[in-house]
Amino acid sequence: MKLIHIILALLANCAWGFNFIAGKIGSNNFQPLLFTCIRFFFLLLIMLPWLRPTRGYMKPLLKVAFLMGVCHFSMMFIGLNAGANIASIAITAQLYVPFSAILAAAFLKEQFSLIKVMAIALAFLGILVIGFDPIVFNHLDAVLWVMGAAFVMALSTILMRQFPNMGVFRLQAWIALIATPSLLILSVLFESNHYQILTQLNIIDFWSPLYSAIGASVIGHGLVYYLLARYPVSTVTPLMLLAPLLASFFGTWWFGDQNSWKLILGGAMTLTGVLLVSLNIEQRLRRLMQPH
Repeated sequence: MKLIHIILALLANCAWGFNFIAGKIGSNNFQPLLFTCIRFFFLLLIMLPWLRPTRGYMKPLLKVAFLMGVCHFSMMFIGLNAGANIASIAITAQLYVPFSAILAAAFLKEQFSLIKVMAIALAFLGILVIGFDPIVFNHLDAVLWVMGAAFVMALSTILMRQFPNMGVFRLQAWIALIATPSLLILSVLFESNHYQILTQLNIIDFWSPLYSAIGASVIGHGLVYYLLARYPVSTVTPLMLLAPLLASFFGTWWFGDQNSWKLILGGAMTLTGVLLVSLNIEQRLRRLMQPH
């Protein structure tokens, strides 16, 4: 990989890693559902030029837009709002990789090797270890919300295979279009004091949903899509595991998070499991074992 592309991968990781900070601050200031709604409103304004119908793929596209925009992101920001530690949230979010492998085996009949099974088990065992951290244990609902968000993202990833050449910006535009009004309705139904919250905030407080829209969705996803067009998935995906590590660093720097040995050990186990699933390491081992 060229140096410039390594730098772009680092920028994408920074954008995604800091999104956990913006999401935590924004969900606390606005309430999670309202924050997510405002985030997607900003994203919709930016993505309007790419909002075009796609013939033959509208039904699966709308399913993915609802799952990602309404379900995944709302659950993620609810988890961030409820959690007391950024690292546990950022690491748990990576479970979408083993969830994707499980769903691919169930629905697409992809084969499971022993190594992949062990890697998936290691990833979930790491989350179990993280759960026993006292800080995390007192906010287990946050971990469960984020696990749900990771599962929804995995399900969306499987459905995206029905329109592989959609383009990241067009997909983001449709997600924003479906998510904005849906989340507004959910916020009105399940949250309160909207007028009071919005009138008491300063204009500068809107930096968090604006950053989440631009930093995570436009810059982060845009850079990764650019890299995926030039390198194999097995090369790009492992590089993105730097994002939860950066999020943990940002959480310590911004909020003074304390990361215990249980969280560090569990995080290492989970990220190792995710890495092994992402790399399809068993295929590489088979090649090494073949006679030359």
